[in-house]
Amino acid sequence: MMKKMSIPTSKISLVLFLCQIISALDVPLDSKLLEDLSQPPTITQQSPKDYIVDPRENIVIQCEAKGKPPPSFSWTRNGTHFDIDKDAQVTMKPNSGTLVINIMNGGKAEAYEGVYQCTARNERGAAISNNIVIRPSRSPLWTKEKLEPNHVREGDSLVLHCRPPVGLPPPIIFWMDNAFQRLPQSERVSQGLNGDLYFSNVQPEDTREDYICYARFNHTQTIQQKQPISVKVLSMDSLNDTIAANLSDTDIYGAKPVTERQPVLLTPTGSTSTKVELRGNVLLLECIAAGLPTPVIRWIKEGGELPANRTFFENFKKTLKIIDVSEADSGNYKCIARNTLGSVHHVISVTVKAAPYWITAPRNLVLSPGEDGTLICRANGNPKPSISWLANGVPIAIAPEDPSRKVDGDTIIFSHVQERSSAVYQCNASNEYGYLLANAFVNVLAEPPRILTPANKLYQVIADSPALLDCAYFGSPKPEIEWFKGVKGSILRGNEYVFHDNGTLEIPVAQKNSAGTYTCVARNELGKIQNEVQLEVKDPTMIIKQPEYKVIQRYGQVSFECIIKHDSTLLPTVTWLKDNDELPDDERFLVGKDNLTIMNVTDKDDGTYTCIVNTTLDSVSASAVLTVVAAPPTPAIIYARPNPPFDLELTGQLERSIDLSWIPGDENNSPITSFVIEYEDALHEPGVWHYQTEVPGTQTTVQLKLSPYVNYSFRVIAVNKIGRSQPSEPSEQYLTKSASPDENPANVQGIGSEPDNLVITWEPLKGFQSNGPGLQYKVSWRQKDVDDEWTSVIVANVSKYIVSGTPTFVPYEVKVQALNDLGYAPEPSEVIGHSGEDLPMVAPGNVQVHVINSTLAKVHWDPVPLKSVRGHLQGYKIYYWKVQSLSRRSRRHVEKKILTFRGNKTFGMLPGLEPYSSYKLNVRVVNGKGEGPASPDKAFKTPEGVPSSPSFLKITNPTLDSLTLEWGSPTHPNGVLTSYTLKFQPINNTHELGPLIEIRIPANESSLILKNLNYSTRYKFYFNAQTSVGSGSQITEEAVTIMDEAGILRPAVGAGKVQPLYPRIRNVTTAAAETYANISWEYEGPDHANFYVEYGVAGSKEDWKKEIVNGSRSFFVLKGLTPGTAYKVRVGAEGLSGFRSAEDVFETGPAMASRQVDIATQGWFIGLMCAVALLILILLIVCFIRRNKGGKYPVKEKEDAHADPEIQPMKEDDGTFGEYSDAEDHKPLKKGSRTPSDRTVKKEDSDDSLVDYGEGVNGQFNEDGSFIGQYSGKKEKEPAEGNESSEAPSPVNAMNSFV
Repeated sequence: MMKKMSIPTSKISLVLFLCQIISALDVPLDSKLLEDLSQPPTITQQSPKDYIVDPRENIVIQCEAKGKPPPSFSWTRNGTHFDIDKDAQVTMKPNSGTLVINIMNGGKAEAYEGVYQCTARNERGAAISNNIVIRPSRSPLWTKEKLEPNHVREGDSLVLHCRPPVGLPPPIIFWMDNAFQRLPQSERVSQGLNGDLYFSNVQPEDTREDYICYARFNHTQTIQQKQPISVKVLSMDSLNDTIAANLSDTDIYGAKPVTERQPVLLTPTGSTSTKVELRGNVLLLECIAAGLPTPVIRWIKEGGELPANRTFFENFKKTLKIIDVSEADSGNYKCIARNTLGSVHHVISVTVKAAPYWITAPRNLVLSPGEDGTLICRANGNPKPSISWLANGVPIAIAPEDPSRKVDGDTIIFSHVQERSSAVYQCNASNEYGYLLANAFVNVLAEPPRILTPANKLYQVIADSPALLDCAYFGSPKPEIEWFKGVKGSILRGNEYVFHDNGTLEIPVAQKNSAGTYTCVARNELGKIQNEVQLEVKDPTMIIKQPEYKVIQRYGQVSFECIIKHDSTLLPTVTWLKDNDELPDDERFLVGKDNLTIMNVTDKDDGTYTCIVNTTLDSVSASAVLTVVAAPPTPAIIYARPNPPFDLELTGQLERSIDLSWIPGDENNSPITSFVIEYEDALHEPGVWHYQTEVPGTQTTVQLKLSPYVNYSFRVIAVNKIGRSQPSEPSEQYLTKSASPDENPANVQGIGSEPDNLVITWEPLKGFQSNGPGLQYKVSWRQKDVDDEWTSVIVANVSKYIVSGTPTFVPYEVKVQALNDLGYAPEPSEVIGHSGEDLPMVAPGNVQVHVINSTLAKVHWDPVPLKSVRGHLQGYKIYYWKVQSLSRRSRRHVEKKILTFRGNKTFGMLPGLEPYSSYKLNVRVVNGKGEGPASPDKAFKTPEGVPSSPSFLKITNPTLDSLTLEWGSPTHPNGVLTSYTLKFQPINNTHELGPLIEIRIPANESSLILKNLNYSTRYKFYFNAQTSVGSGSQITEEAVTIMDEAGILRPAVGAGKVQPLYPRIRNVTTAAAETYANISWEYEGPDHANFYVEYGVAGSKEDWKKEIVNGSRSFFVLKGLTPGTAYKVRVGAEGLSGFRSAEDVFETGPAMASRQVDIATQGWFIGLMCAVALLILILLIVCFIRRNKGGKYPVKEKEDAHADPEIQPMKEDDGTFGEYSDAEDHKPLKKGSRTPSDRTVKKEDSDDSLVDYGEGVNGQFNEDGSFIGQYSGKKEKEPAEGNESSEAPSPVNAMNSFV
């Protein structure tokens, strides 16, 4: 009875793939066949070369092998025989070479460290495993070390060293805190590859005492912890407070603010380093930099690009990671660390070496007696690996001789082998970075053919799809396979069949007449065998009535049809889907034999419905859209897209035209406006439909123009206002006759790519334009203006042809003509092209420079002859550069500039020159290939020009009738300075200008004292410099002489300063918290000034915000600020010519995660106080009762005898609490005692005393209760100085101590 097997079309490619896998095996994996065939051993499983084991578990060293007869196993350890029978802890698994070393019952893993190798042997040879290095994993403890706290200034860099213990394998490093939370990392703080924690710059929030480095050893599943590291960041405020506490009142103190620093590399050190990595590994390069602001890292490869798909950036771009490196990745890699102050770089020279890797690994050979064969072992590496051979595990030089074997380097050649030649050969490829070991056997067998495919196997396929008939075989020598159809059929040959190496017969397009019996015959010199298989070809499954687009009113009923046609021997199953998913589990959906009905339609039923028909061999589907619309109050006409046309008919067939007619489908209440006709070319583009034409909706027939050699099919689409119908069924096919091409290729060009060639290109004709088979092109060319004949060549269907050996840049006439098997296209038109360009040969001559003025020059040159241009003239380039400035006589770095002049120009203008300077230039001609040689350098000089404005103008030392002026020379003198001109005039209170006075000053002067000026007068000054050419731009400034002594107001006693007529606000200082800032300033000027404070976000273009200061106070509190934001501030006085101070910039503090809590508002504290009050009340009641009974209660005496430590007397000298004591006696107090007998409080007992923060009136609290005072050692209040207020100090005075 035949065994039935069906092959779906979708799985045919998979079957072919599996057949190819089977054919690749030297001996088929058939159980019955393997029982009869001898085979040398083959290692099938082994432990890795570097085998790290868990010392707490049994050691299992794997070695599995197959062969016939089954192989026996033996082991070597450290190069000598390992006798497992003598070690009670070692056993070998039955029918296996795998060793089990019992560690859990008393064995020690360290005793079994070493190099192990397994040998599998039978009568046909011996195979060996890799050298397996056994090492137990290690997770040592951290060495104890004394870790000193790290005190570092804010903004400085810091490295916290991890230095983990050396383990096997190396541990994974990470940093956490005491709560086992990973420490956050960023561009500023990150962990290096060596495990150290790097701070590019430290901030106050980095202060903590629990920086802990952890090492995780995965093999032993243990984690080791380093001792916590303490970091104390000394902020500028705390440094100032510390300094202030140790200086006298008259000392000037203050730590410098945090200064920005340019980048410095923390790792690696120096400017260069080297790195060696192995091919196939991951390359990790690291650069970590210090600096403020935090530097940004960028990576480049010198002389090349970073590999696009293998490059990754990690650790905030501080680590460059390239996976799967190869020798091409060798080179110099540069990391660049940059911030706003500068940059630093480091170059890492990377060399990629390679352990051996296979080019051709030796493969097993199955030979018959007398045959020849070769074993090839080729490997590569860096350095180049050496190749050595072994036979049955023994070096081939000392192995038993085999006359059929000859070793030639990486190849073993076998000639006329015999059965005794069977053996297992090992190839070892090694270099300093590793080795490869491969086993390959030579098995000499004499076996008659065998067919492994079951007899009378049945194959079923769908018509017009491929059929694959299997004939798996084996024999030695390798049998020849032949196929026959029928019992007495002839051998199958020809293009209709494909014969695979594994014996499979493929019929690419199976037809109905392909069905029948096929016979496979396998024969070699030892015999012949045959096998028959059956092929059945089934009709394809088709949906002859597809579901159609429906528009249905809500709560109506709709039905989709799906009528199918299928092979009578196949059983189809029909499945309906909604939106590619199963139908809803709803009784409204009724699935019939060939339809789907939906009752009581709702909006949720809107969607796409698909009918899928499956058989055991094929599957087809069709879909339609259901649109649910609201039911109108009255019956409405349903408009829809038209139904597709049908009954397409072709008539009037001619060579270049045909008539197409059709019957329109239902227009669905919307008149058909047009019909679109599309065609398919089954010969050149099967399955692709193209637009042919469009006709009015009243027309049902059309004459279509055709092209030769096209297999036409047509379809028609109806169009109305709603949309387009589904396409009609295709018409019958019509193949037009072949003809010669009607047209030639377009866009023909002739452009040389090299100086000695001409590349002729064109746009090839499309498939249907060929008009027939055998499309080719006739390419013709000849040199223009030379009496030459056309040279022609016929090429295949390509798009270019290269003519070699042409002279450089000469014109050619080019034409390309299409042809096919039936003839040529019409004569093509000629186009002019040019052979390849070369660089110009000569430079422009007679270069002349005409200097027009101090910043403009005109350059003339003679044009280069066109023959010397040797290409398309693009234009000329002028290279010019400044040699030196004639006024400063100092050379500088030459920066060449280039001006390009398009076309055949002979002159050009050089704008933007610097006056009074020496220049050089040269001219070069440019063509499409590049630039020609430069003309000789031409030198010229620019004349003097007017200077720039003086670099500065300062007015100092105002007196009653004089002012001192100081200035700087112009940045760009543009010549020799001859003098300076000073003009000035007085300005009155209404800003009117007085008479203008002019003074000429020698060029070598830099200051001037103006005398005999009016007192208390504002002057405006205009100042400029002159050269021989003229005056430069001027700089202006204003200043005021001081008032006459008679008009000066009497200063307050002790003030010691004279107030000028015009006010001055200086020394604006700020002390900022999170959301507010205290602003203070010094004012000099008339009394009763009305101040205001203006502020805004620094760097913003928004208008200043203004706050009015009440009274004449010299401080103000800005509230409602944003934490962590930089602000600008200035102070002004109203009514005094709008005078304002200079700007100051400050930054609010960062938002804190938590705030201090007022203990007086806490519930537990209130409860405790209530309990204490209740106890005191009870004691008072008890005392009152005892007194009424006549007894005495010696409270005073007991208080004198036992002083309550909570009620200590005030010190008589200054009224303060007991002072902080730091005596050497730090012994613990006795139980029950809170203070020593000398009434001092020791540090151990009061770590949070106010003594640590400050004392006296200098300790202030801000608005939310947090302490903002400074450290101070002052004992008493100091007298007021100058005109300062003698009132109690304000919060502003306390905040000023921070500045």
